Amino acid sequence: MRNRVVRVTRLAWALCAWAIGSAVGAQELEPRAYTNAPVGLNFLIAGLTDSSGGVLFDPSVALDNAHIRTDGPVIGYARALRVGDMSSKIDVGVSHVCLSGSADFQGQRVSGERCGLSDARARWSVNFFGAPALSLKEFAGYRQNLVLGASLQLGVPTGAYDPAHLINIGTNRWSAKPEIGLSKVLGGRWSLDLALAGTFYETNQDFYGGRTRAQDPIYSFQAHAVRLFPKGAWLAVDGTLYRGGRTVTDGFADQDLQSNTRLGLTVGLPINRRQSLKLYYSTGVVTRTGTDFDTFGGAWQYRWGGGL
Repeated sequence: MRNRVVRVTRLAWALCAWAIGSAVGAQELEPRAYTNAPVGLNFLIAGLTDSSGGVLFDPSVALDNAHIRTDGPVIGYARALRVGDMSSKIDVGVSHVCLSGSADFQGQRVSGERCGLSDARARWSVNFFGAPALSLKEFAGYRQNLVLGASLQLGVPTGAYDPAHLINIGTNRWSAKPEIGLSKVLGGRWSLDLALAGTFYETNQDFYGGRTRAQDPIYSFQAHAVRLFPKGAWLAVDGTLYRGGRTVTDGFADQDLQSNTRLGLTVGLPINRRQSLKLYYSTGVVTRTGTDFDTFGGAWQYRWGGGL
């Protein structure tokens, strides 16, 4: 009986990989977002991120020759739920960030240092095919094939913001990111994750200098090749393409269309029955406008509930 419990626990760790997304919005790389998980499990996530380059928390600000560094702790919570016969997840997260550096904006060199809370993120996802709602005991007999799901993430304007500053940690506007995704086992220990999303932005009525700035949606596609290893460890090679986000400031269109590509690597490492680590790295490969940056990070996850 103990061997079965250990096997189920390792399988659950291999399949559960919630990531509290970074505050960079459309550039997020999140493998295993639509795989199944036992209903009732809770996750506490605490981590650190470090980014350098053209990294900003508001994608409506396109900078040139940026040398900016951000770092700070991230904390989040996630829970696996049941919606009828379908599995579902919720997660929320926020970070405290320190930002410093300089960049060119519309021909002018700007610089600054900021510390404060980022905008909070909240997401609800539902798997409507291939991932039924299961208890931890029932999960022992589950074998994934094809999973289809959808999610909605909200960006809540709770972050530190000052309209006198061009570079801020908060964005002073709501955002909504609907997404559809799938996860398909390819045979052996390999699987493929795909996701298509659009991020839609509220108009910022108090942009830099008291101006009004609207932004077109940013559309993104991401793919992850995931390899499972014994004892619940896994590795994902990540990639994303995103395009859009042209802005209009006080009625005048800006020449700041974003059309960029990023690649990354994510590693999940179980520690014991209740704890695991996740390490990740991503970098810009092709960048048309701003947002060319490198990100390193790590997160510790603790889980409880659901009959564990």
